[in-house]
This record gives sequence, structure tokens and C-alpha cells, in this order.
Amino acid sequence: MTYDDDMKRRLRRVEGQVRGVLKMMEERKDCKDVVSQLSAVRSAVDKTMALVVAVNLEQCIREEQENGGDTSKMVQEAVGLLIKSR
Repeated sequence: MTYDDDMKRRLRRVEGQVRGVLKMMEERKDCKDVVSQLSAVRSAVDKTMALVVAVNLEQCIREEQENGGDTSKMVQEAVGLLIKSR
């Protein structure tokens, strides 16, 4: 699978968010603010995972269809990955 620049950019943004949360903790910011930022980090990671799975699934389905294969198992595996990640 090829990981495009958008995926990498998303993860760099998450990396910056995590550094920001660490800084908030070091500055002893309010719990609600820290948890709010952690929630934003989790959301960003979840969206990135969904993008990675979707792009990979699309590529795999195209290849499988070209070979005349059944794609239903791939879809089930992709959904399983997303469910497992939560």
C-alpha cells in the first residue's frame, strides 16, 4: 500500500496535538481542557485510520475485481479492523 502525503500530514498534525497536550500537562492546565484535547487527538487518529483502511480497501477491491475474485471477505476484514481499533 502507498501512504500518501495527506495521511502523513494528518499524523504530523496528531503528533503536534500530542505535544500540545503534554505541554498543557506540564503547565498544569485544567483537566477538562486536557481531556478535550485528548479527545481531539483520538478523533484525528480515528479519522486517519479510517482513511488508511478505506484507501487500502479500495486498492484491494480493484485488484481483486481485475482478477475476478470475491471482494466480500475484504470488506468484512476492513470493517473488522475499524471495529477492533475502537
